[in-house]
Amino acid sequence: MRKAAQLETSNVVELPRQSEAIVVDNLVWSGGGKTRIDGLSMHVPATGITALLGANGAGKSLTMRLVAGLLQPQSGSVRFPKGTALPHDLAFVFQKPVLLRRTVIGNLLHALALRGVARRERQLAAMRLLSIGRLDAVANQPARTLSGGEQQRLAMVRAMAGQPRYLLLDEPTASLDPHSTAQIEELIKTVSQSGVAVLLVTHDRGQAQRLAQEVRFVHRGRVVESGPAHGFFTHPQSTPAQAYLAGELVL
Repeated sequence: MRKAAQLETSNVVELPRQSEAIVVDNLVWSGGGKTRIDGLSMHVPATGITALLGANGAGKSLTMRLVAGLLQPQSGSVRFPKGTALPHDLAFVFQKPVLLRRTVIGNLLHALALRGVARRERQLAAMRLLSIGRLDAVANQPARTLSGGEQQRLAMVRAMAGQPRYLLLDEPTASLDPHSTAQIEELIKTVSQSGVAVLLVTHDRGQAQRLAQEVRFVHRGRVVESGPAHGFFTHPQSTPAQAYLAGELVL
């Protein structure tokens, strides 16, 4: 797993202290001979849960990777509020968790050590993270033998070991059963309520309705609609968003 401490942030510029949002400004990124992100701009609140929605291939996951610094744009910038200590304040959890060949608690202890937590404090901190992730019963089990839902919860609490200010989640419940999805959603709520801003890519409209306070709708590599979640789901303004919410093909 590529850790937050290894994210490249050369495209990040600080904003004045009074700003309360991540500002993504006119990003352009091309790959495979095609422009995939085409002048994408948006504001992401520094609190709460913001969902990135859009049809398959719209550019949601690419946008997330550009915000995280995992990809560098050909042009444009990502600007964080002044006082953000990058890369440590930013954590990214992939759709498919990549876990160390250690026990569940061993993964957490390793993350805490990387964060610089004192050795004498790591065990207690790891136990707290296990509790938050509802992983106490599997603490000494090899991490790679967990179920898909358990692995994703471990990846999330391991990301939280670094005490990030922002947590970026790319389709965290893809292919999970309803019970596992519900557990992940409760964990996302817990993380958000602790004061961590969450940017969530999801293909699940219902999940966005259950979790998000804000929505950014991506179409053809651009954010074509943004605003409070309730307004988006009840009165979408753009034609692509209207088609998406109606269950139509978005071309």
